Amino acid sequence: MNAKIRRKLERRKKRILYRLHQARLRNLDKPVFAAANILYDVAGRARGLAHGGIGAFLLLARRLGLVDAIDSRLHLLKIHLPYHESDHVLNLAFNALCEGSRLEHLELRRNDEVYLDALGAARIPDPTTAGDFCRRFAQADIDTLQDIFDDTRIKAWSEQPADFFGRAILDMDGTLVATTGRCKKGMDIGYDGTWGYHPLVISLANTHEVMRIVNRPANRPSHEGCAREVDRSLEVCFRGGFRKALLRGDTDFSQTEHLDRWNADKRVQFLFGYDAKANLDEISEQLPEKAWKRLDRPARAEPATGPRRRPDDVKDQVVRARGFETLRLRSEQVAEFNYRPVACRETYRMIVVRKNISHEKGEERLYDEIRFFYTITNDWTSEPDELVFLANDRCDQENLLAQLKGGCHALSAPVNTLESNGAYMVMTALGWNLKAWFALSLPEAPGRWREKHRAEKKKLLGMEFATFVQALVRLPCQLVRTGRRLVFRLLSWNAHQATLFRVLEALRRPLRC
Repeated sequence: MNAKIRRKLERRKKRILYRLHQARLRNLDKPVFAAANILYDVAGRARGLAHGGIGAFLLLARRLGLVDAIDSRLHLLKIHLPYHESDHVLNLAFNALCEGSRLEHLELRRNDEVYLDALGAARIPDPTTAGDFCRRFAQADIDTLQDIFDDTRIKAWSEQPADFFGRAILDMDGTLVATTGRCKKGMDIGYDGTWGYHPLVISLANTHEVMRIVNRPANRPSHEGCAREVDRSLEVCFRGGFRKALLRGDTDFSQTEHLDRWNADKRVQFLFGYDAKANLDEISEQLPEKAWKRLDRPARAEPATGPRRRPDDVKDQVVRARGFETLRLRSEQVAEFNYRPVACRETYRMIVVRKNISHEKGEERLYDEIRFFYTITNDWTSEPDELVFLANDRCDQENLLAQLKGGCHALSAPVNTLESNGAYMVMTALGWNLKAWFALSLPEAPGRWREKHRAEKKKLLGMEFATFVQALVRLPCQLVRTGRRLVFRLLSWNAHQATLFRVLEALRRPLRC
């Protein structure tokens, strides 16, 4: 960033630190919220915008060629009166970035004159028009749109350092999307009685990007159609420069009929949960005791402020006091053996975790139970405990699904058919992917600043969607047009604005790909 902006940010930082300093404490006999005689008025010439960071995401979409790619490859509108396909797609993605959680919230964006001017738009689609656009999608059109996103993400990857491309980790899972509607085509009842849909989500653990979303009725199994989408995601990763790939999934995704094919590609490894069947339990029980190794979980990192006293476990106290029966893990051991699934011609490595679980009621220990948990892999070199921990890391995808549901609200069903809701999920999830591509656009300066900049990038990639929006999108600003420039003049300071300006400088440079 230029020196003038750096000085302004430093002055604002100093002012807020001065106000928050302990030495400034005064008037302790009164509440700190002391404003009185508050009045409201309407501005005249000055114009403000609550979500001042949204302009950076339009610059990002244009720099990555996303706008032109959508308009040239996705053909759903016979005439553009006045909207193009890219207008509809970005409209839903930007609605998520501006904290819109429903289609109806597009009406707030549509009636915000300053928001429209910030994006250079005379008007944007209303909720009804956006819903009609979703209903124009067939499954082939959804695939085309996701292919466009894949080409875009490859451009976002192209500026990353060489070690970024070591190994792509692809996670897969299904999740139920409930709806109270009664007339939505393609909806069904799930295993737990939930009415709605059961979309498949494939994500890239390295950057938390959503690679694929495929909407399905709620009664469909989790793994249905997964192999096809995995193959497409692998092709994108290898085309984007990754040298190896790891596939991870729970027991529903073992997909034994595809393991030989994936194993034939030396670049691909897999790590899938496997159902605890009687024959596997029998093999595990017959393993000699010396084959088992104690599984020690890594200790949790201590807080930066130092060790803290562990708070009382209130839930455990209630369970014990009321005499509820509960399960407690006593110990874990890990072992391995070779195993060939029925649908495979090759033999693979089966990692088994033996858990000693005690059944307790109140303060009494009733009995112990041994349970086995299995993971199948074609990784023959890593230690068994390393593979267990690597498989456990897949649980982070549950956090991603929670962000897609409660953060950007992509996993919802506001339209009336299976395909239209699938299209809505894909377009709204673009808001989440734009967050990842924004973080990847953060340059890494060589030399002594490299580690700091990498830490900033990692922090942005792992940041919750709501926190990211508050830090880098919800920035109050004044919109000023001077000559041929549209200036977003930030009106307040937060600690992430230096990161924003560093990304903006990178967005002004030509893309290296």
